[in-house]
Amino acid sequence: MNLIELKISGAFEIKLPFSEDDRGDFVKILHADSFREHGLEPGFRESYYSTSRAGVIRGMHFQSPPHDHEKLVYCVEGKVLDVLLDLRADSQTFQQYCTVQLAKDARNAVYIPRGVAHGFCVQEGSASLVYMTTTVYDKESDTGVLWNSFGFDWPVDNPLISERDTGFEALNSFQSPF
Repeated sequence: MNLIELKISGAFEIKLPFSEDDRGDFVKILHADSFREHGLEPGFRESYYSTSRAGVIRGMHFQSPPHDHEKLVYCVEGKVLDVLLDLRADSQTFQQYCTVQLAKDARNAVYIPRGVAHGFCVQEGSASLVYMTTTVYDKESDTGVLWNSFGFDWPVDNPLISERDTGFEALNSFQSPF
């Protein structure tokens, strides 16, 4: 596994090892020893996936303490522009964001540390993302920051956004629990 440190401290793009032949491909998503070697948490407790079509923006999501978690996200179909926003008040990258293009063909993943919000957009076609988290989903801790309140210029015209995501608090009035 090739880990590339991102602008957000503790976040990494992971180039996943794969093999390919005339039948298709085989991709290794997780190798606990490699994660530990790089100081990443390999103990994932829950996994789920989403499917989204062109024009969809999802985010900016996180779980509050004590149910906050590390997250591993990868794309199994299509491609997305993945966005991370640092909400950790003591971080050198507090309130900064970065992006990673996740795509099936790129065979990559993003590792998101606790206290970093996550979102993405689909610019064309459709995409399916798989999420792995180090804590189990807790409805009372599941929240977010308003998707368009932190200075990122989303590359989607007329985005399709859930009512939940449009109701989150803007970053400038958000009090970080991290």
